[in-house]
Formats: sequence, C-alpha cells, structure tokens
Amino acid sequence: MTVREAKSYGQKSLENSPSPALDTECILSFITGFSRTQLLLEADAGLSERQKKEFTEAVAKRRTGCPVAYITGIREFYGFDFSVTEDVLIPKPDTEILTERAVEITAEKIRLNPNRLLTVCDMCTGSGCIGISVLKALNEQYHIPYERLPKFILADISQAALRTAEKNAVRLLRTRLLERVNFRQSNLFENVPGTFDVILSNPPYIPSAMVTDLLSDGRREPRLALDGDVSENGGFSGSADGLEIIRRLIPQIKRRLGPSGMFLMETGEYNAEQAAAYAEQAGFRNVRILRDLEGQLRVIEACGN
Repeated sequence: MTVREAKSYGQKSLENSPSPALDTECILSFITGFSRTQLLLEADAGLSERQKKEFTEAVAKRRTGCPVAYITGIREFYGFDFSVTEDVLIPKPDTEILTERAVEITAEKIRLNPNRLLTVCDMCTGSGCIGISVLKALNEQYHIPYERLPKFILADISQAALRTAEKNAVRLLRTRLLERVNFRQSNLFENVPGTFDVILSNPPYIPSAMVTDLLSDGRREPRLALDGDVSENGGFSGSADGLEIIRRLIPQIKRRLGPSGMFLMETGEYNAEQAAAYAEQAGFRNVRILRDLEGQLRVIEACGN
C-alpha cells in the first residue's frame, strides 16, 4: 500500500465522517511521521506492513466515531501539542478565546503588581491545556522572566485527568517553569488552598440529556467532564440546564478571589446568559460575555472585590 493508496482507502472508508480527507491525512501523518506536505510529495512511498496494519486499524477505530485526537493521542491547542486520552476532553478551538484573554489579563496584572507573585487557578483543568498554555505564553510570547511568573494550581476532580495534565506539563514546560505548577485533586475548591488573582475554568456545562445525545456518536469523551447537571455527591441533580456545577462553583470563586481578582469561565451558548446572571447575583462586577469563533456566547468574564 502506497501513501496515495492509503489516502484513497481512508477517504472511502470514512465517507460518513464530516472530514474524511482531513481525518485520513492526520492518521496517516501520525503513522508515517510525514507532515501533510510530505504526504503529497511522497505519494508513491510504500507503507511497511506494520504501518499498513496500524493505519487500517486506526481507520476502523475512526469509523466507530472515536475522535482522531484519541487515536493519535495528540491535539494542538493554542499552538502547542497536548497529549490527550479518553480521561479528558479534547481541547476545542473555542476554548482558545478564554486562554487568549487569560494571558492578556494575567500579563497586565503582573505589570501592575511588580512586588509580588500572582496566583492563578485553572479549575476543572482536564488535560491542563488552559493553565499550561497561559504559563507558556506569558514566558515565551510576553517574555515575562521566570522570577515574575505566577504560581499556578491546576485542579480537577478526576485523578486520571490530572495524570494527563501532569504529563503535558512535563512535556511542554521547561524544568524551571514546572516549579510554578501544582496539581490538586479536588471537587471544585474543596481541597484547593488559598486565594487567587485569576481563576480560570472550563467546567462541565452541558445539560445531562444533551450529553447522552452527544456521546451516542461514539466520541468517547468523559461524561464527567461534560455533564453540568451533576450534584455535589456525583448523582443527577434534577436540573436540566447544565448549570448545576456552575451554580456551586460561582460562589466558591467569589470567596477565593483576592482583591481586584478576575475570573474567566467557559459556558454553553444556550446557558451563558443565565451563568452571567448568577455571577452578577453573587456580587461580581463588570460581568460580560465573550463570543467564540462562530459568534456564539461562550466565556464569562468578571471582576471580584
């Protein structure tokens, strides 16, 4: 089987995918080590028997609905390659809106507070994509020296998710930057100490019934990271708006933000306005909603004290 034949096989096999050509190229690039440009230039190159077997097995897995990112184990986010497993959500482009704004806010706070180190919490961190990207961007894009970089806590209720986040931190952060990051297994802020200058969160916010429909296509993302209608003890809360976790989280954020602190939280386009209303009711100031790449209401931004 040549690269050209593999591409033809993959695209025909994945004709029911919304992006058969892209899926095929991503899988083939992962198997062969070729870039997508090299796949064009090396169209007549032959696959080894091992590569052919791995490719056909990966295509078969994709046909079941398994996302390409879970097949390759990698997803690009904010310009960085993150490891992903079925224990974490696959990072989405819309979440880069929150991340970019978080970098801007944190960089400005660093400038305004030259005599102390800031503290940042990435709550419901999952793969760690938000917190790790913010730290890397502050250092590599804003050129903030190590001595001025904030201390980060990356927290999640799932120990398996935290293992993935730690793996990404080791992969993506230079040794000294790792010293700025701590990981906490916690049900929201239950086991997270201290107060923070900036709190970031992409919590579960999808209504339970909608999660069931989403997962029926075989996408395999963890329900724990999607279902916003879960009660404090892990059962169904009885709500149907996807906001049960956010209703618990917002008052906790209010208590954990330091003076002039700010928070950013991702929500659904269908419940962003209600989430923003909860933030206003909790006493947050300057509450606003940022739109995502498609113009949908997506990220709540607010000031604390």
